[in-house]
Amino acid sequence: METVNKASNLAHEAIDKATNTTNQVADKLIDKSDELNNLAHGAIDKATNTTYQVADKLVEKGDELNNLAHGAVNKATHATNQAADRLIEKGDQLRNVEQRLMQECSVYIRKNPITSVGIAIGAGFLLSRLLNNR
Repeated sequence: METVNKASNLAHEAIDKATNTTNQVADKLIDKSDELNNLAHGAIDKATNTTYQVADKLVEKGDELNNLAHGAVNKATHATNQAADRLIEKGDQLRNVEQRLMQECSVYIRKNPITSVGIAIGAGFLLSRLLNNR
C-alpha cells in the first residue's frame, strides 16, 4: 500500500505543479493581454488626436478659402460697380452733348432757314440714290 500512497503523492505533486505552471502561464497571458490592450488604446487615442488635428487644419483652410472667395467676390463687385458708374457718367455726358448739338442745330436752322432746307434736300437726294442702287 505504501507504493500506492507514494504514487498517489507523486500524482498529486505532479497535478499541483501542472496547476501552478498553468496558473503562471495564465497570469502571464493576462498580463500580456493587458499590455496589448493598453497599446491598442494608445494607438487609437493617437489616431483620434491626429484625425482631430487634420480636421481642424482642414477647417482652417476652408475658412481661408472662404475668406479668399469673399474677397474676390467683393473686388469683382467693386469693379463692376465702378464700371457701371462710369457707364452712367458717360451716358449722361452723351445726353448732354446730344442736347447741346440739338440746341445748336435748332439755332442754326432758325438763323439760316433757306440753307437748312437746301442741306436737307441734298441729304435726302443722296440717301435716295444710295438706297435705290441697292
